[in-house]
Amino acid sequence: MADMLLTREADLFESSRSRLEAIAYRLLGSAGDAEDAVQETYLRWQAADRDYVDTPEAWLTKVLTNLCLNQLTSARARRETYVGQWLPEPVLAGGPMLGPADTVEQRESVSMAMLTLMERLTAKERVVYVLREAFGYSHHEVAELLDITEANCQQVYRRAKQHLSMERARIEVDEAAARRIVEEFLAAAVSGQTDTLVALLTDDAAIIGDGGGFIPTLNRPLYGAERIARFVRLAIKPSNGTWARLGGKPALYAAVANGMPALLLVHEEQVVGMVVLDVTADGIADVHAQANPEKLAYATRQWAASAPREPLPDLW
Repeated sequence: MADMLLTREADLFESSRSRLEAIAYRLLGSAGDAEDAVQETYLRWQAADRDYVDTPEAWLTKVLTNLCLNQLTSARARRETYVGQWLPEPVLAGGPMLGPADTVEQRESVSMAMLTLMERLTAKERVVYVLREAFGYSHHEVAELLDITEANCQQVYRRAKQHLSMERARIEVDEAAARRIVEEFLAAAVSGQTDTLVALLTDDAAIIGDGGGFIPTLNRPLYGAERIARFVRLAIKPSNGTWARLGGKPALYAAVANGMPALLLVHEEQVVGMVVLDVTADGIADVHAQANPEKLAYATRQWAASAPREPLPDLW
């Protein structure tokens, strides 16, 4: 009987795991940290007195939310000493952490641009925004999870929305569209013609790189199509030591990550770099280059579990 009860309760948790992972990823911007938070929630679920758990889903969400709030608070201190620029951890399409994608708001909440913008929010603002926008929780439900009043929850939500106003409309891409966009970007980058790449970017485009101190990247974001095109044209040349820093010449693949086209650099079955292109109706608005190996571990596991893909043409 005891074994059956344990199995039932474990199954109940597993039925919530994907939702919990999706919430945690949006709150923390890190797949690894999200997995840790969900695992800690599971341990607390195992140790909980079920007599005091009326609604398991609400109980699990509250525990996870509190763990993420604590993590966000400590993360602010860690970011102050982070080497270089900090970027969210990219997740390839099909991963449960990307969560629900039925509405524009749900898809937007997991874009690299939005995850980066959410770094501006306080921990409480981020929780309120994510639960409202991406998961449809009412103000009453969120207020109960955070032990605040409903009126206060509404105020926090309004502040978060003001901080996160996004003016550009992003396009939606599938695997075929992503490959076409990535191929076009890569061809322009190696063409030697700056104007070719400028034409793909918005005038106020930005590029940001995250190496976490492991791989040299930009010290600060670079803005403007002309400056970005000149930088990319030089940085992407194999002769400048790029491949050596990544462990050897990687194979290049196109994929979809966080709803956007992505260029994957894969070396010996490891994803050693990922460039996510934030594509809008006006062109590529942001280029997010992730090279921190700690933030590519989840993507590497996803890659290993996916069906073989056709690499992009070797243009060098």
